[in-house]
Order: sequence, then C-alpha cells, then structure tokens
Amino acid sequence: MEQQRPPGLLLAPGAGADRTQATLVALDDAASAAGWDVVRMDFPYRRAGRRAPDRAPVLIAAVVEEATALAARCGALVAGGRSMGGRMCSMAVAAGMEAAGLVLISYPLHPPGRPDKLRVEHFASITVPCLFVSGTRDAFASPAELEEATAAIPAPVSHQWIDGRDHGLRNVDERVCATVVEWLSRLARPAGRG
Repeated sequence: MEQQRPPGLLLAPGAGADRTQATLVALDDAASAAGWDVVRMDFPYRRAGRRAPDRAPVLIAAVVEEATALAARCGALVAGGRSMGGRMCSMAVAAGMEAAGLVLISYPLHPPGRPDKLRVEHFASITVPCLFVSGTRDAFASPAELEEATAAIPAPVSHQWIDGRDHGLRNVDERVCATVVEWLSRLARPAGRG
C-alpha cells in the first residue's frame, strides 16, 4: 500500500527579509514537528543580492515555481508567509495556483498611512480557507480594515489578533506558531496522525 504523503507548507518572506526571518524559521520548526513538509523560499531579488523587490508578476512566478516543486512531493499544499510574501501567495492562488489554504501573517492591506491604496483586487478570486494573523497596532491594516476587506473572500476566513503588536509581531513567534499549527491541523491531517 502506498504511504500517504505529508501535507506541504510553503512560506514566503516579507519584502525586507529572506527565508531566515525568525517567524518563518520558528513556523518551519513547529509545522515540521507536526508532520508537515515545509519549504521556506527566497524571492529572486534576494537570491541575486538585491534589496528592492521585483514587480508582482516576477514574485508570483517565483511562488508558483516553488509551490509546484513542493506539490510534486506532498499531499495538500498550503501557501503563505509574512507581509509581502503572504500577499504574493494569495495573488498566486487567486490567479489559479492550486492550494488547500492560505496562511497570511501581517498581511499588508495598504501602505502605512495610505488606507486609500488597498491591495484587495484579487480577494474575490480566493476560493480557499484563509488564516490572517496580525497585530492590533499594524500600520498596514487595522483590525476593522482587514475584517471589512476580507469579507470579499468567498471562502472561510479566520482572523487571529495579537493585542498591542505592530506589523513586525516581534517576540510573539510562539503564539503565532501555535495559532498557525492549530489551524493547519484542522485543514489537513498529516500522514500517520490520528
């Protein structure tokens, strides 16, 4: 009998970070311990040693490439990450990339101080369950703004608010990881676990 493949989790970093960002490393450890096949990716501009992100089509293509490679060896695939990385994963899924869910940590709904510049055009095309984990003092999205915007997503949406924290969510990795792993466990059960 063929052994069931573990579910996969693709994690993408924010614009100013790479795959070694502390929250992504902690999440990799926690999800791996729970039976997930985890990949932390870097975007092409970081691999090339540049600081400025490429345009969205290049970033989305990188997400799709990494997700395709992971999906070839895993069961259900969940994609996401921090800030820009999570946003690119959500755009890839909205554009048709197959996934079982999205984990979006500190989703950058708009630039700080620019609530008129919403990054939500693709929300209506997201048809998979989504977990949003954000601080209540995130300058990129207040709780009210994010809850109103995500109402456009025609799939189950969960919000986890971390009181008093800003976009960086510093020193709460343990809480973020516990929240994400619990949500993942309800979404897809790893092989060999009851």
